[in-house]
Amino acid sequence: MLMPRKRTYKFTSESVTEGHPDKMADQISDALLDEMIRQDSRCRVALETFLTTGLAFVAGEVSTSAYVDVPTVIRETVKDIGYTDPKLGFDHNSCAVITSIHEQSEDIKKGIDRGRPELQGAGDQGLMFGYASNETDTLMPMPITLAHQITRKLAEVRKNNVIDNIGPDGKSQVTVEYSQGRPQAVTDVVVAAQHSDGIDVERLRREIVDNVILPSIPQELIRDDIRYHINETGSFVLGGPHADTGLTGRKIIVDTYGGVGSHGGGAFSGKDPSKVDRSGSYMARYIAKNLVASGVCRKAEVQIAYAIGVANPVSVMIDTFRSSLVPEEELEEIVKRCFDMRPGMIIKDLDLLRPIYRKTACYGHFGRDDPDLTWERTDRAKDIWKEAGI
Repeated sequence: MLMPRKRTYKFTSESVTEGHPDKMADQISDALLDEMIRQDSRCRVALETFLTTGLAFVAGEVSTSAYVDVPTVIRETVKDIGYTDPKLGFDHNSCAVITSIHEQSEDIKKGIDRGRPELQGAGDQGLMFGYASNETDTLMPMPITLAHQITRKLAEVRKNNVIDNIGPDGKSQVTVEYSQGRPQAVTDVVVAAQHSDGIDVERLRREIVDNVILPSIPQELIRDDIRYHINETGSFVLGGPHADTGLTGRKIIVDTYGGVGSHGGGAFSGKDPSKVDRSGSYMARYIAKNLVASGVCRKAEVQIAYAIGVANPVSVMIDTFRSSLVPEEELEEIVKRCFDMRPGMIIKDLDLLRPIYRKTACYGHFGRDDPDLTWERTDRAKDIWKEAGI
């Protein structure tokens, strides 16, 4: 659990592009989930994708009436990401596809499917965290916000040919200096961009600073002594699944708050919302964001914990890092009155039985300006303020 920091300190977060092999795996798992939900909103899905040179392997548990052409969905996803050339060591036309999918356990099904949403049990045990801070407009931590902006921009300049000869794989890392708990400046930016063989690396570095980094960071956070670390090994030709295996769920800190706050450990991608790893984490973010948006606190971390097959959470905890206008014990009671945290009601209230998940699988699940991501709404903020009686 975080403690308030009054001193000057630095905090670093990273992001990866949609062409990073782990993020490719997440997108494939969620693209398959989307197609199943599109046809069958009552599907039960838990899929993992493994990628390596020339191979996509999908395994997991699925119970659904949907028919999904798995190889086609995988190939279209890989194509959209940008792996279309055999020279990259992985491409949508030639990659092999292997599946090992079986039905969900009947023992789990009995604890979840009980007819009415208010009775639906949690799809697994576990603890989920949500976080919000007023240091950015999206109520997200500054380091992860900037890191995502850089990787998103890196993909944009590749797709629009603003910078020639860069590939789909890439990473960013941003270090922000804080004073009195508020972001003051960006001190270091790390970028790794896959590129074609034989290019001028020094030119690439200048183009990334001018076209990717500077447009992504607010001017007021850039100091004269900012340090750029771009393709520091000098060459990044081999990338994607050809250079590194990809696996669903291996970028859970990138998916959430960049290392700020706590994390329950569960991944999101490839899981339908009956799995509280996903829906419980979305609800925890929804609660935390509305707490901060209401003005009752400047920061909030929310923990929700579940037992498999049980509808009501076994515990709810709120930490505002000494920033709350009311006692945290009171906030916990307010949250219980304002939010229904039973899995079936989370799914209903956040309208989660829609094919919206592939878009969440890169550049973070939180802090996005997208009406489909209903957990980013702040529609309960006024209710919280009223209940607090301030």
